[in-house]
Amino acid sequence: MSKLSLDRILQSQGFGARKWCRELIESGDVSVSGETILDYLATFETTNFIFSVYDENWLYREHLYIALNKPADYECSRKPSHHPGVLSLLPEQFTHRDVQPVGRLDHDTTGLLLMSDDGAFIHAQSSPKRHIPKVYVATAHEPVTSELLAKLLRGVKLNDETAPLAALVCNKLSEHQLEIVLEQGKYHQVKRMLAAAGNHCVALNRSQIGQLKLDTLALELGEWCYLSKEQIEQLIAA
Repeated sequence: MSKLSLDRILQSQGFGARKWCRELIESGDVSVSGETILDYLATFETTNFIFSVYDENWLYREHLYIALNKPADYECSRKPSHHPGVLSLLPEQFTHRDVQPVGRLDHDTTGLLLMSDDGAFIHAQSSPKRHIPKVYVATAHEPVTSELLAKLLRGVKLNDETAPLAALVCNKLSEHQLEIVLEQGKYHQVKRMLAAAGNHCVALNRSQIGQLKLDTLALELGEWCYLSKEQIEQLIAA
């Protein structure tokens, strides 16, 4: 539990520099419990603290933990080069809070993407030492055969890897779709493994990270949500 002045609260939540936050308050655009607050030095307990800026309510959050259903043609970069960045799908102040993608999905890959401004969380979720399983649904150009599944489960050799990479689980979903579970998180891994096994990936969607499933979040493409305390703890414990 801690108390902060209102200008510091707004700054910490990404609403701008201290000077701008003070001007925002003094202009009457910030309220607490329906009361306009003009004193930027007024202090508030931050636990479960709700404030309003331009009549939109915000809950104070020390850190942000977000799940996004990433659409195609968005880059997982704070400085995108060829396509819009995934941060453009979030409120602008999240950018000022240094929210970053946890790992990356290719610009043409869709599905579950975690984002946060908690450096320790980002590092833990990105570390290959954690062996966090990730579930993908891949659409293949050629039909999915039992031989293909066997190769992926046995392991395939990629050019820049010293040892073969194998899927933890590999299931045929339809003639051209398969579900593949990986824990390594190598660059373009699913696409490269399918190519090494003699097929070609034409579409890819990440449906699950650890125990967190995209379909339980009920997010349309491009939509995001805050992760609950239970979901965050589930990811940390994975």
